[in-house]
Amino acid sequence: MTLDGAVRGLNPAMATALGRPAEQCLGRDFADLWPASQRTSAESLVAHAARTTTVAMRVLEFPGRGGASVACLIEARQVTDPASGEQLVWVHALDARNDLASLVIPFRLATEAADLGLWLYSPQEQQLEWIGGSPPVAALLPDPPASLSTVISAVHPDDREALRQLLRSASAQSPWVRLRYLTQHDGWHQLAAQTRRIQLGYGGPERIFGVIRDDTKQEKRRKRAQAALTAERQRAKDNADFSSALITAATEQELQQVVLTRLAATFGASGALLALVDEGRLRVSTDAGIAMWEAGHLHGMPLDHPSPLPEAIRTGRSQFIPDREDYIHRWPHGGGFLRLALLGFDYCVSITPLSEAGNQPLGGWLVFYDSGYRPSLDEQTLMGTLASLAGQALRRIRLQQARVELATALQQTMLPTLPEHLAGLEVAARYRPSRDGLDIGGDWYDVFVMPDGAVALEIGDVQGHDVDAAAFMGQVRSFMRGIAAHEPDPGSVLTRTNDLLVTMGAARFASCTMLHIDPDDGRVTGASAGHVPLLCARKDGSHSIRELAGGPVLGVVPDTEYREETFTLDEDSALVMVTDGLVEGPGLTLEAGLERAGTLAGAALHDGLDAEETADRILDAAVAVDHLDDVAVLVIRRT
Repeated sequence: MTLDGAVRGLNPAMATALGRPAEQCLGRDFADLWPASQRTSAESLVAHAARTTTVAMRVLEFPGRGGASVACLIEARQVTDPASGEQLVWVHALDARNDLASLVIPFRLATEAADLGLWLYSPQEQQLEWIGGSPPVAALLPDPPASLSTVISAVHPDDREALRQLLRSASAQSPWVRLRYLTQHDGWHQLAAQTRRIQLGYGGPERIFGVIRDDTKQEKRRKRAQAALTAERQRAKDNADFSSALITAATEQELQQVVLTRLAATFGASGALLALVDEGRLRVSTDAGIAMWEAGHLHGMPLDHPSPLPEAIRTGRSQFIPDREDYIHRWPHGGGFLRLALLGFDYCVSITPLSEAGNQPLGGWLVFYDSGYRPSLDEQTLMGTLASLAGQALRRIRLQQARVELATALQQTMLPTLPEHLAGLEVAARYRPSRDGLDIGGDWYDVFVMPDGAVALEIGDVQGHDVDAAAFMGQVRSFMRGIAAHEPDPGSVLTRTNDLLVTMGAARFASCTMLHIDPDDGRVTGASAGHVPLLCARKDGSHSIRELAGGPVLGVVPDTEYREETFTLDEDSALVMVTDGLVEGPGLTLEAGLERAGTLAGAALHDGLDAEETADRILDAAVAVDHLDDVAVLVIRRT
């Protein structure tokens, strides 16, 4: 070839090695005739020979046949064309059969530069010979040639078949395969192996070259990183769950449960204690990491006590106490909490208030860490954030509790006192508030004696479940009692009440049933304003449903006349007046609810129960309804 690499001539053996007919090689650049992985080496070989008079040698890989490359030692040197006197480069393959090791040297140097190890496997002899490469990798493997069985015995049982498949691979180059390998000195290593089939010179033996990479340190780093990532994800989930649980806590007991079950685990502490302020004193609870007898002296401690926990709660400033010396220096007159006697030896302590300085003191928590532990700045910030959330939750819970107590007191003042002695009649009433809102609503009942001696009974339901509904209910009940003093029958009372509500332009409406009962003969006169039907239960256990005449709900349709109807209540029978919350709900239709309540009432009378016990039994029907609404029951039994 010319000095710049153009092919002038080649023999049939070289053309065969290059895998092309000779005529396709003439005039082509020598380097272009080689596989891409060999072009740089081929080009530099010719260039070296063209620039100097010295002989250059390189091991180059011909494509070969059957998948295996053919490694040959190629010599290049400058020569003179005897015919033209032109300087040319002469390239030919040397016979290296007597020195096969020379063909391996470039592979060893390449693997050493890449920090890899190199081994050679002879399928005929089933032997592996470790050629070298990176010294740390080569040191993992036995130095003299070893039998395949010896090497396989050091491979993890689960990976042995993968090694066999690697050695039997028919491809020119295999993918990387992971193997666990037991070394003689430092235990298991995580290796990655790749093989190439190489023929050592034309007519030479075929060998399998194996490249080894030690991934042990990398795998350990990967596992540490994976463990750290998993732990970080778990911490993030724990923190999110902690925050969510604080936000959704509905009672102080739930808040206490959230803190004591999660606090120590979230921050890697050995124990936690929660102190809430009640009337200027601490109310203490602990988790399993701190026994209550240990923290007993803190329970009931005044907020102005000169010790770390009350001070942190009182001032709104977090405290960290690393050792006993620091504790005694800062709080020489502090309480002798037994755990604090071990500070600096077995524990250090962190205290976080639930409210900031300037706000009403709510409480705080105290966390013990194992000796030598110091919470990071991020942990301290997170603990402060969670404590703030706990403080907000506690304020919300206490505000809601105060509102519920106020609503309950308001409801109780609005429920009337039933007459104690009614000749010939037993009367009992029950009320259960709704499960939503302020536990206050618009259901009501009333019983009073009319001027003519008849007993008036009414039950009703105002739209809504809030303070406004309760206030409107009080108005309607007062109107009806006042009107009843001047009107002789229930229909007239409902008509006058409706006119009054319509005139007022009331924003709500109410349903109602009103009865007048003559205790002497059991004569009943009744009317309904859009209310649920009556139930009539008898001594024999039977019952019936009576839908009274009347009209629409009160406060909607002007100039409505409410019709009445009259019937007789037999002795040992009872009327049951209910609101819809007892007989209707997500799991029960009105018809089914009335049947259930009527059956319960009939069974109660059959069992000889009085009005009070019958009312209790009927109220149990609300459990089957899964009631969300208010529930009121009024039972009138004729004796």
